[in-house]
Amino acid sequence: MTIKSLQARCSAIAENKTFINVIIGLIVLNAIIVGFETYPSISNRFGSTIYWLDTLLLIVFTIEIIIRLIGSSSPITFFKNPWNIFDFVIVSASFVFLGSSYIIVLRILRVLRVLRAISIIPSLRKIVNALLLTIPSMGTITILLGLFFYIYGVIGTTLFGSISPEYFGSLHRSLLTLFQVITLESWASGVMYPILEQDPSSWWYFVTFILIGAFVIVNLFVGVIVNNVEEASREETPTPTDKKLEEMDREIKEMKDLLKKIAQNEKSVD
Repeated sequence: MTIKSLQARCSAIAENKTFINVIIGLIVLNAIIVGFETYPSISNRFGSTIYWLDTLLLIVFTIEIIIRLIGSSSPITFFKNPWNIFDFVIVSASFVFLGSSYIIVLRILRVLRVLRAISIIPSLRKIVNALLLTIPSMGTITILLGLFFYIYGVIGTTLFGSISPEYFGSLHRSLLTLFQVITLESWASGVMYPILEQDPSSWWYFVTFILIGAFVIVNLFVGVIVNNVEEASREETPTPTDKKLEEMDREIKEMKDLLKKIAQNEKSVD
């Protein structure tokens, strides 16, 4: 068997749907086994069986990586794919740290490959596309939220540090308290009312923080995500209006090209 034929056969195996589905199934099985290891009653009773199943799965995953590596046109092409790098690192680390408790966390991350199913389910694909489109906008809103938290954290530490040191004794405590407040979880009974008993004018601090933080800035996140979901939905299934606009743009472009050709012919004639 020549190298090219071996590469072609490995490439065909790696792209085979049955092969991919089997690997995904084994990844899910590996995740289940890792979950069983967290129960002392199961791990103590079936520890050796779990260990050998885990080792067998690790060998299968290693063979899979080798098949995909040989089946790619070159190692550079293989490692251009971030998922391939992720799988290679996880499998390699699994061999190096076989039996270590820390690698279990890394190994279960490989179950993220099941996210390939997103490409099959249109509704999930729309949501993921929307989340990817949201990342740039989220950065700006996150900076705004961070500045908002920092300003109110400093104010809270200055005003209520001596009144309620368990909540506002330092800047990082204040930031954690504000995070609790913005989730609207026991913010009034647990945080505000005890401070109100000693400082009745402190209501403005919490009310303005809730109005600006929870009702304005946090809703910006929701608005951006909803807007991007709609955009992703239009990309997947364009509306009649979008189709008409695309047709008009195409016709305008064709007219421009035609006018350019006419102008060029007139110049050549002159």
